[in-house]
Amino acid sequence: MNDLAPLLTPEGRALLDEVRDTDPAHELAVATRLRRDHPAELVSAALGQARLRQRAVAKFGAEDAARMFFTPNGVEQSTRRSVAAYRAERLRAAGVRSVADLCCGIGGDAIALARAGIRVLAVDRDPQAAAAARANAEALGLAGLIEVREADVTEVDTSGYDAVFVDPARRSSKRGRIFDPEAYSPPLSWAVRAALGASRAAALKIAPGIPHEAVPGEAEAEWISDGGDVKEAVLWFGTAPGTIRATLLPGPHTLVSRGLPDPEVRPVGRYLYEPDGAVVRSHLVAEVAEMLDGGLIDPTIAYVTTDTLTPTPYATAYEITDRLPFNVKKLKALLREREVGVLTVKKRGSAVEPEELRRKALPKPHGTASVTVFLTRVAGAPTMLLGHPVR
Repeated sequence: MNDLAPLLTPEGRALLDEVRDTDPAHELAVATRLRRDHPAELVSAALGQARLRQRAVAKFGAEDAARMFFTPNGVEQSTRRSVAAYRAERLRAAGVRSVADLCCGIGGDAIALARAGIRVLAVDRDPQAAAAARANAEALGLAGLIEVREADVTEVDTSGYDAVFVDPARRSSKRGRIFDPEAYSPPLSWAVRAALGASRAAALKIAPGIPHEAVPGEAEAEWISDGGDVKEAVLWFGTAPGTIRATLLPGPHTLVSRGLPDPEVRPVGRYLYEPDGAVVRSHLVAEVAEMLDGGLIDPTIAYVTTDTLTPTPYATAYEITDRLPFNVKKLKALLREREVGVLTVKKRGSAVEPEELRRKALPKPHGTASVTVFLTRVAGAPTMLLGHPVR
């Protein structure tokens, strides 16, 4: 029932240290050598854990990942450390001193909460996940703040805790990613009831694609991106009901909705701004457009255009050099003429796949110049906008 148990023994820990930096290409040779002195099952478990730790570096950093214990699902579904730390700080600032972390997985969020000085009850019904969470609390010196319990979260009494954090499963072994919030495990409706019962605050981690109409009226909704990639949405309770915000990490930089009307449509200017994904998901493009004194290139496209350059963390600016109707042959000729060797293709409002256009328009590099092509619509017409990012 617990594949981690052998790895937590002195022999297992020593073997983990030995295989820590094993190159996957050399794994078979390493396994053959180690099986002369160790049980085959232990060698396989150690090498598997080494692979998981290498994958986990992107989320947890090299130092933590080298000490932690993972399951395959745990690596895939865990919150990135920077995002978990941001959420934990919000709860700490709200006066939260204890949290019931429901559906804790391998304990990534529990670790961030404990590092913020918050006492945590971490609960998961998966014995492998609970074992990993317990091992991680001990490995990182946080066992004094984190109690791990293997249980069904719907049967756990959370009344003794200031706050509730729920991270429902949004993947199924049969169906893959789950889009219907009521198909989460546990369902969003149950998580909302648990949140409303918290004495001080609550946070529910949900998929960033959740429809705005599915956000409960009692909740604040926040979309979070890290390094430009949208990571999650969070429903906050006990904070500011009805508030919509986008938060960008690192920073944090937070933009709050003011209920602005849709921006006006105007001709493509000298600069094109691509709003961060969290801004787009949270429907705050109008706030960015007002900040930039800009407008949209099309009423249905989230690109903002201006004739002036205004630095902002909420959008990436590009200087536009050319505007062409969609035509692959014309684009190919233009790229050859300008000796383009690096082509970046972005799209919004186009059915053409970026890789397909890149293959057709630049089958082989013609030089060292770089160009960004936007496949989009301008006033309803399929259009290609060429430019380069403003540094």
